[in-house]
Amino acid sequence: MTDVNATIENEIKSEDVVVFMKGTPQFPMCGFSGQVVQILNYLGVPFKGVNVLDDMAIRDGIKAYSNWPTIPQIYVKGEFVGGCDITREMFQSGELQQFLSEKGVPVKTAAA
Repeated sequence: MTDVNATIENEIKSEDVVVFMKGTPQFPMCGFSGQVVQILNYLGVPFKGVNVLDDMAIRDGIKAYSNWPTIPQIYVKGEFVGGCDITREMFQSGELQQFLSEKGVPVKTAAA
C-alpha cells in the first residue's frame, strides 16, 4: 500500500462521513462540492471535509483509490457512496437519508 493510500484510508476511518472535496465545508471551491455540503448540512449530518486542493497526491490518489474519476467523493463508515450526482439523486429520492440512518449516522428529519 502506498503512503497516499494509507493517508486516504486514515482519513476515511477518522469520521463516519468523509467528503473528499475541492475547498472546505465552510468554503467549497466548486459547485459540485458545494452541493454535497448543502445536502449534508440540510440533513444535519456531521462530516469531515478533506480539501484535495491542498495535496495533489491525495487529489490524484483518491481517484485511483475509489476508481472514480471525479471529486467530490463521499464515504460513509468507510464505504464509498459516490460523487455529487449520486448523492443528489439519493437525497432527492430519500435513499440517502435511509442509507445514513441504516449506517447509524444521525439524520435530521425534515419538518412536515
